[in-house]
Amino acid sequence: MSLAAEFRDKRVVITGGTRGLGKAMALSFARNGARVAVTYASDEASAARTEAQLQAIAEECMLIRADVSVRSDVDAMIGNVLRQWEHIDILVNNAGIIRDKLLVFLGEDDWDRVLDVNLKGTYLCSRSVVRLMIGRKFGRIINVTSPSALTGRACQTNYSASKGGIISFTKSLARELARFGVTVNAVCPGVITTSMTEHLDDKTKEEFLKLIPMGRFGEPEDVAEAVLFLASQRARYITGQILVVDGGLT
Repeated sequence: MSLAAEFRDKRVVITGGTRGLGKAMALSFARNGARVAVTYASDEASAARTEAQLQAIAEECMLIRADVSVRSDVDAMIGNVLRQWEHIDILVNNAGIIRDKLLVFLGEDDWDRVLDVNLKGTYLCSRSVVRLMIGRKFGRIINVTSPSALTGRACQTNYSASKGGIISFTKSLARELARFGVTVNAVCPGVITTSMTEHLDDKTKEEFLKLIPMGRFGEPEDVAEAVLFLASQRARYITGQILVVDGGLT
C-alpha cells in the first residue's frame, strides 16, 4: 500500500507545525492525503503562510493557536479537532523552545519555561489523546527529541533535560499503550537546515560540519520522512524507539 493510500483520511495533529521541522511534517502528511491540524504559539505570519500552503494540497486542514504548556489551551485545541474530525489517529509532539545559557546564568524562569513547553507540553498533548486511541485500538504518538538528550551540550542543561525526559517518557508510554495497538516513538533530529541554523555564524557551522560524518546539515524533509515512516503501517511493530536522523553526529 502506498503512503498516499495509507494516510488518506487519517487525522493528524502536529504541535509547533507552522515552521521548520513541523511545517515539513505537516506538508508531507498533507501531500499523502491526511487531514492535518497544526498548532502555533505566536508567529501569525508563519502560520498564515503555512495555512495557505496546506490549503493548496490538503484534504482538510486546521491551524490552531495554542500554548502546549497550558492545559486549558491543549484541551481547547484537542476539543476543536474532535468536534470537526471526530477522532485523532496521529499526534506529533514537535513544539519546543530553547533558552541556552551557562548554568550559572540560567534563571529559574528559563529552566521552567523550557521544561514546560518541551516536556510538559508533550505530556499534556499525549494525555489528551491516549484515551481516544485506546478506545479505537489504534494510534501513533511521535515525539521530537534531540542529540542534546543523548550526548549533552554546554549551555543546554535545561534543553537537554527536557529532551532527555521526552526519551524516558516515550519509552514508558510505549509500554503502557502497546497492548492497545498504540505505538509511541521518537525522532531525534541532528543539525537541520532551518531558521535556527541560518542564524549560526560561519565558524559555528564549520565546527558542526566537522562533527557530522555525512558532511552536511540535514533537511527538514529528512526528518519528515522519518516521522511518516513511524506513523505508517510499515512501523506497526516498532514502539518505544528513538530514531536518530543526524547524519551520524551521535
